[in-house]
Amino acid sequence: MLLEINPDNPQPRLIAKVVEVLKEGGVVAYPTDTTYGIGCSIFSKKGVERIYQIKQRERKKPFSFICSDLSEIARYAKVSNYAFKLMRRLLPGPYTFVLDAASVVPDLLLTKQKTVGIRMPDNKICIEIVKALGHPIVTTSANLSGEEPIGHPWQVDLDLGKLLDVVVDGGELTADVSSVVSLIGDVPTVLRKGVGDVSWCE
Repeated sequence: MLLEINPDNPQPRLIAKVVEVLKEGGVVAYPTDTTYGIGCSIFSKKGVERIYQIKQRERKKPFSFICSDLSEIARYAKVSNYAFKLMRRLLPGPYTFVLDAASVVPDLLLTKQKTVGIRMPDNKICIEIVKALGHPIVTTSANLSGEEPIGHPWQVDLDLGKLLDVVVDGGELTADVSSVVSLIGDVPTVLRKGVGDVSWCE
């Protein structure tokens, strides 16, 4: 199902439709501030398993997740004063920050090192979805592993729509990815250069 939502003023009743699907363990595609993502509730083991199958992704690669604000990030990760100040300056924005995980994070989303990747995109639709759901959603680019990310909602629907419960149309985006920065030990390390400026790390 392709569901068009206003990217500037997301309609609450349409956000509620998406949230209902997520609460039932469904998998949806949604816009971020870079490209389209695929996600489910972080507490839906069935949903996470489906995303691995949809993307044909290796099981040893855990997914990141989206939080709606800094206080939610602090619930799901161990955030030092340094990391908090940095994220307050850069978020919402096109970054994935790697942090030590809090105990509430499901094992399926943990690396062997017990770290997590956390996003807070500058996109009203996905932030409103997470707020209305009440906890984070999984985030991974809407494509098969190894292929280019997809920035067109109709292309997401064409390629993956039959495997998803909802494809949210939030307008045309780019095929870009976020910058990934590790904040483990308060020494920022760039793990992937994407859209977000990482010159402050150098």
